Amino acid sequence: MPRRPALCPCGLPQPYDACCGRYHAGPAAAPTAEALMRSRYCAFVKGEVGYLVRTWHPRTRPGVLELDPGMRWTGLEIVATREGTAFHGKGVVEFRASYRGGVLHEVSRFERVDGAWVYVDGEFPGGV
Repeated sequence: MPRRPALCPCGLPQPYDACCGRYHAGPAAAPTAEALMRSRYCAFVKGEVGYLVRTWHPRTRPGVLELDPGMRWTGLEIVATREGTAFHGKGVVEFRASYRGGVLHEVSRFERVDGAWVYVDGEFPGGV
């Protein structure tokens, strides 16, 4: 019996290649701020550093990005979104990303640059 493709780590009920994998591979771009948030979470899971750098706003992008090889992300919950559709230039996504040993709760800001959504920065409600 053929194996089913693994579901995307972003939490949507689609195979990785049909979901966030198409954004990681290019040339497709995430159509909304939430889709970019999901694809960036998935990039952290998959170790796609190049994608994370490409989808970070040039104004706030770090010079070097190194991922913790011991980090094990275990789930994503989108708490709320504000704007961030094809009709907006900015958007906000609040999420909780679970990892082995804890939860990261962030309110992330996104903007469109040359028509593509990019991550600007985030705040941690209640501190880190």
